[in-house]
Amino acid sequence: MTTWSIREVPVSETVEGAWLLHGYTAAINDVLLDSWGNHDFDRGATEILGSMRDQAYERKPRLVAVADDEHDAPDPDRILGYSAVNLPLQDNTHTAWFDLGVRPAHRRQGVGGALYDAVMALVRDAGRTTIGSSTDQRVEPPEGPGTLEPSTGVGRVCADDAGPRFLRERGFALEQVERHSVFELPFDGELIATHRAEAEAHAGPDYRLVSWQSHVPEEWVDAYALLNTRMSTDVPLGGLDLEEDVWDAQRIRQTEKQYAERELELLVMAAEHIPTHTLAAFTAFLEVPTTEEFVHQDDTLVLREHRGKRLGMLVKAANLQRLAAERPKVRRISTWNAQENSYMLAINVALGFRPAGGSGEWQLKLS
Repeated sequence: MTTWSIREVPVSETVEGAWLLHGYTAAINDVLLDSWGNHDFDRGATEILGSMRDQAYERKPRLVAVADDEHDAPDPDRILGYSAVNLPLQDNTHTAWFDLGVRPAHRRQGVGGALYDAVMALVRDAGRTTIGSSTDQRVEPPEGPGTLEPSTGVGRVCADDAGPRFLRERGFALEQVERHSVFELPFDGELIATHRAEAEAHAGPDYRLVSWQSHVPEEWVDAYALLNTRMSTDVPLGGLDLEEDVWDAQRIRQTEKQYAERELELLVMAAEHIPTHTLAAFTAFLEVPTTEEFVHQDDTLVLREHRGKRLGMLVKAANLQRLAAERPKVRRISTWNAQENSYMLAINVALGFRPAGGSGEWQLKLS
């Protein structure tokens, strides 16, 4: 039987020769492929290293289970499993979040349990009292025996799937279910144009669209920081113990620098409220360096005080048109929404997103 040790992946200067990093990346991609059956969510070593380097607002230990070898050969294939831990440093400092996975060929040998024990040692040492994690599912199960509902009462997961069973055995409670949806391109241009025109007419002359790529213009940086802050307060959180996460211009610029190092690009579409010269809503696509055919639908938000104007539909329809014009190779978009977020889900369905599984959001309170 294979034996192993748990190690932390160092934050290296480059990816060259960083075999623990490459093994960590390969293990993540093996788990993602097993979970979703495709390569849309693949990560790259350069992108991961760029994220690890930026720890201004979160401490980010990255752990791997390394198969024992008497010569300690620098072989990425020795990595059996991984865990990513995020420890907020500014707000929500009572919390920790972790992701954990074991390569399919090495499961049911205790690797996941050993990684979890190492995670919990880090979490307790950091003084955290609320721990969160997620489990993925390709299809949300129908209502019936063997399923679990979150505290919101909306959405379900299979109680006996490996991920939920692993967390339940360790005392975690299901606090929210998210729907994963996929949008395929090319799309019906007339349908999207109609949705945009109707939303523009409903919003009226007090709103206009503004857009940028990756680097927010100085004119909008403070308003964009407010939108990012309100992402932590104005979206459904279910039973998750999370407080306001404050963004300012400095944090926006820090994150832009991180994204550039990770070779990520944002396509942002926002709605300006003209009378107050501020931003009332925004949406963004996130491009990744591993593929030109797939993008993530990143955050979308309409500020509470501007709801009822169809701004969510307006910015999303306009950004879809922009994506098709500027990124013609894209064939799929992926997005996640809380199952209780009926307004945003209705927009997605109207635009043509189809359900494609989702995730369970879990939480453990430490005494």
